[in-house]
Amino acid sequence: VIRRGVELRTRCRVREITVGPNGLADGVVYYDADGVERRLAAHVVVLACNGIGTPRLLLNSRSRHFPDGLANRSGLVGRHLMFHPYAIITGIFDDPLEGYKGPTGCSLMSHEFYETDAARGFVRGYSFEMLRGFGPVTTAFYGLSGGRVFPGPGHHEAFRQLVDRTAGIAAICEDLPDPENRVTLDPELTDSNGIPAPKVTYRLSENSTRMLDHAVAHGRELMAAAGAHDTMVQAPLMMAGWHLMGTARMGTDPATSVVNEWGRAHDVKNLFIVDGSIFVTAAAVNPTNTIQALALHVADSIKRNLANLFD
Repeated sequence: VIRRGVELRTRCRVREITVGPNGLADGVVYYDADGVERRLAAHVVVLACNGIGTPRLLLNSRSRHFPDGLANRSGLVGRHLMFHPYAIITGIFDDPLEGYKGPTGCSLMSHEFYETDAARGFVRGYSFEMLRGFGPVTTAFYGLSGGRVFPGPGHHEAFRQLVDRTAGIAAICEDLPDPENRVTLDPELTDSNGIPAPKVTYRLSENSTRMLDHAVAHGRELMAAAGAHDTMVQAPLMMAGWHLMGTARMGTDPATSVVNEWGRAHDVKNLFIVDGSIFVTAAAVNPTNTIQALALHVADSIKRNLANLFD
């Protein structure tokens, strides 16, 4: 919320964005750290609550101007939720690798399977991210989740076969923008302040399933070529890759998008969104750099157009 440099941090819980008689956003109602309801007026509202929090707040911000939720005349707020289905293929090697001595991820990336190739049986593609081995504690937990290390007899020998002897490949798969994958408001569940909770409806598509299978097959092949005598696989990887994108998509047509090409809501001309919810596609890479670039682009556009922001 911009008003002489005032910014609400996440320790405050925003209930809704309020709208004035002119149909513009004029502030927010929020609960402070002590649970006291307060209101803050604002000339401009910038929303950055990710692909679940942003639609939740917009859908909770109903008014006579926006009975279906703020900036939702298109009916697209909350739709086209995209994640990044991940697979991880871990190779087990005979010799120590000293992988724990460096950062775990992003040591090497491959886009060999990034673009669409119809012969593979799916559209779009994935990135390969090479991973070092884990330290002792993470190796133990990973071995337990993969069914390789258990308490009791044989525990130490099983652990010795994994610790400092693994390297991995993560496959970052591009999800497709399906309008039925979406965020709505739960009809019953609320948070501790009584604000309706988000309800997430998501189905892993057949396209993503085939993509994961392809990634696992080629990941196993790569590990074997590198000298691994065995592999462990998790696909989809439940603890990672669930980036939150697409639920307030960007576009030039108000009928098919929520914000315009510089992040301003089509329906509310002093409301801006600068998070992953404005993505139209997910790509097959982690989204943080793109979110940062879009935030700078939107901020520059606000500054450049400040004189006619409410045209």
